[in-house]
Amino acid sequence: MTRVTDPHPWRTELRAALQLAVPLAATNLLQMLIHAIDVIFIARLGDQPLAASSLGIAIFGLTMWAMTGLTGACAPLIAAELGRRRHSVREVRRTVRMGLWVSVLFGLVGMAIGFAGEAILLATGQDQRIAAMSGDFLAILSWSMIPMIMASVFRIFVAALGRPGYATAITLLALGTNLLGNWILVFGNLGAPALGLEGSALSSLITSLAMLAAYVVVIGLDRQLRRYRIFGRWWRPEWQRLRQIMVIGTPIALTVLAEAGLFSGAALLMGRIGESELAAHTLALNLAALAFQIPFGIAQAATIRVGFHFGAGDRAAAGRAGWSAMALSVAFMGTTATAMLAAPHLILRLYVDTEDAKNAVMVGLAVQYLMVAAAFQLFDGAQAVAAGALRGLQDTRTPMVIAVLGYWAIGFVTAIGLGFYSALQGVGVWLGLAVGLVVVAGLLSWRWHRRERLGLLPV
Repeated sequence: MTRVTDPHPWRTELRAALQLAVPLAATNLLQMLIHAIDVIFIARLGDQPLAASSLGIAIFGLTMWAMTGLTGACAPLIAAELGRRRHSVREVRRTVRMGLWVSVLFGLVGMAIGFAGEAILLATGQDQRIAAMSGDFLAILSWSMIPMIMASVFRIFVAALGRPGYATAITLLALGTNLLGNWILVFGNLGAPALGLEGSALSSLITSLAMLAAYVVVIGLDRQLRRYRIFGRWWRPEWQRLRQIMVIGTPIALTVLAEAGLFSGAALLMGRIGESELAAHTLALNLAALAFQIPFGIAQAATIRVGFHFGAGDRAAAGRAGWSAMALSVAFMGTTATAMLAAPHLILRLYVDTEDAKNAVMVGLAVQYLMVAAAFQLFDGAQAVAAGALRGLQDTRTPMVIAVLGYWAIGFVTAIGLGFYSALQGVGVWLGLAVGLVVVAGLLSWRWHRRERLGLLPV
């Protein structure tokens, strides 16, 4: 029998990457908008609540990202199994089930960290009043940790099985839920008490539970997803698969921790410089993070596509999957960089009234930070996709080392030096972030380029 060869393999791979990346990126964007809604409502409470929420989210977000990084090992494992055998029902079920176990077990650890938030902030030298406000905020928000992590496992499952649109629809539902929840609970509409900062945290908890419930319903109703019976005998341990998730997922979690920790650490540095600097940092970082959701979605698609070809033993296709994703990411981040440079005030209006005199200092600082953000957009997109492609090859340990050294030994040290020992202050902190991203992007891209000589591809 003559094997049919695809006459346009790059075009085919690019199309497949887009079909997967677009809904995943849209989901990420909607997820970020959920958090942006929190910032929009809290910003109207004043600088102190905004600063308190920023510090609280720095702790919560850092912890949750690490936990979702751990369960992120499910993506390359599921993709590789499907690449080896199209319908690997039993193996996929084992991976999802143990991913849920990890969600609960390590989610409890994350909750404990959140409950200790005020003590952590005080230990880092934050203002006592703001630390107390942040602690009350975290005491409610931390209850959403486990449902959020479990929802991320379900999201990986539906995306790997070719149903990424479900994740987009569910996240859109969550966006509406959080918008309504903030409107009711923060300012006390529809007869509800005006809970302020705590109301926003409660809205986030309700939203996380709604997302989890929606995934359970969708998986139960969709015939293609239901056949994997991921809810059957959920109490049964699969120790071998659990060990695989931990072996692959722990470096991913530490990598995510290193990157997210860099930005969370920057928030702590900003808190020591001043309230206006911290508030401006929060606004600029939210905008940069909003733009990052697109390459992050592309990176998730790269993990699945590369992982699928890795499982199938197709080295050339794995390479095309990685480079196609890289091209998409760099092209998009070039566009966002241009927008940040051309219209920073227009972009900032998404969050605050840039014409209000009381916001002048905060807006002026935020514009400066956005200029730095524009400069590192391409590198941020490149490092995300390179890391995602390497995860598809189940290569996670060396990227972890690169991330820790690049972000902390180089990036954070530079941020401290420029932020506290030069006249640059907040701008210096952001330049440190940029340096870390450039170093990591360069090293991860080099490793992906050298994947064959490094023995990362299937034999």
